[in-house]
Amino acid sequence: MKIVDILDKSEWDKFVSKRPEANFLQSWDFYEFHKSRGKKVVRRGALDNAGKIIGAYAGVVETARRGTYMAIAGGPLLDWKDTKVVQVIFSDIKRCGQEAGCAFVRVRPQLELSEKSLALMRELGLRPAPMYLSVEYAGVLDLTKSEEEILAGASQGFRRKLRKASKNEIEISADASDEAIEEFCRLEKLHAERQKYVAFSSDFLRKQFEAFREGGEVLIYTAKKDGEVLAQNFMIFYGPEASYHYGVSSQLGTKYSAAPLLHMAAMEEARKRGCVRYNLWGIVDVDDKEHRFYGVSEFKRSFGCTELKYTPAHDMVLNPLKYALTWAVETARKKHRHV
Repeated sequence: MKIVDILDKSEWDKFVSKRPEANFLQSWDFYEFHKSRGKKVVRRGALDNAGKIIGAYAGVVETARRGTYMAIAGGPLLDWKDTKVVQVIFSDIKRCGQEAGCAFVRVRPQLELSEKSLALMRELGLRPAPMYLSVEYAGVLDLTKSEEEILAGASQGFRRKLRKASKNEIEISADASDEAIEEFCRLEKLHAERQKYVAFSSDFLRKQFEAFREGGEVLIYTAKKDGEVLAQNFMIFYGPEASYHYGVSSQLGTKYSAAPLLHMAAMEEARKRGCVRYNLWGIVDVDDKEHRFYGVSEFKRSFGCTELKYTPAHDMVLNPLKYALTWAVETARKKHRHV
């Protein structure tokens, strides 16, 4: 076995997209997005004797005043029962982190949360991270079910909103045009002002969109009534999963219950592409009513989704002194932001 840089997009995506647990977080194009923002990325693959990839991870090196670190979201992807591959991959992660001058490496694997998964993190010398890395608790729908079966599992409130929206003569469209992302950026700023959160920059959103558009993996779904935009969803389709990446709405969007129509349309497209999961992404515990994402979590639960908890982010500490500062800052920030 050897581990090498993977330089070929088709080779990388052939392995990653076939992993049953994979999504866009380890896709080639997601790291092209990071590169477009001037970030250093690594894409490493463990090869068997025949040169076939049997394990892989992609990471991005982030610079911060309190210390440089590498983030590996949704990875590594491998057979976790193969202890040899696991050891080789994590030894390589440590070496790459050290070469990049990182104080630590943060890993959030595509591994369902269990006592066994937490024990494995400890065995690998990792410690729980003070801050999350990507979503750790998600709402997921099974797309092998028909639309009728999904609606039967949804709440009465969701079905009522869908019926209401269907009567409102709302037009649904989906495309990957420059105009669609420009409208999304405009609406996102207004949505952030209304909901009192910090909006992403237009450059950040456009570069993500352009990276995924290159591989035909993104669509912006738009709901309009009488020519006015009510809501938009930024959807990514990769491998076995369709991801509800971002969603925005106008004040009228809530009035006309446009959001359910967007999701039903995206699910239809996902099935056509062979996706077996529809990931609504972040939710919080049903009793965590003080969390700022509680309201949107209740909306996602109304779909009748399965609640999936990934093994939370863990840190491989490379420089204890610098890491201690990071731990203190992030612990305080998490408490302040209620996340």
